Amino acid sequence: MLVCMRTSRGAPISLSKQDRSTLVQMIHKGEHSSRVLVRALTLQQLHQGQSAAQVAANLGIVPKTVREIRQRYAEQGLKRALYENPRPGAAARINASQGQRIIAMVCSAPPVGCARWTVRLITQEAVGRKLIPRVGRETIRVLLQTHDLKPWREKNVVRSGSR
Repeated sequence: MLVCMRTSRGAPISLSKQDRSTLVQMIHKGEHSSRVLVRALTLQQLHQGQSAAQVAANLGIVPKTVREIRQRYAEQGLKRALYENPRPGAAARINASQGQRIIAMVCSAPPVGCARWTVRLITQEAVGRKLIPRVGRETIRVLLQTHDLKPWREKNVVRSGSR
């Protein structure tokens, strides 16, 4: 026979006085992202003795999220319960010096026989000139976008001697 007992993970949490005041300030100022504010409200309602299901229904989130926030607070404190860890993301495909050389190439005249630079042409020329071993068009597109360059529109590219 299986007996269901309420475990410590389902017990209401007890916030310290400092944590409570921090949460109240965060909620009233409204300077944080909506995710952080929902987590703050979650902790506040759990402190008031509401169950995970009640908090989830009040805030429009799933009970599993409420339980995870409760567990993070219990194990790692307020900061970890409110904020996500930084995500690793992918490593940059090109380093700063390679990017500068590609930008310098784009700001020069296009190859003979071409009227203007295209993303595909920049990709081919960067590999052909051995500025970078290999690179995809999307990487080049993002590089151009971060420098606010549109080489396919000649008037946006800086060239010496042209008006």
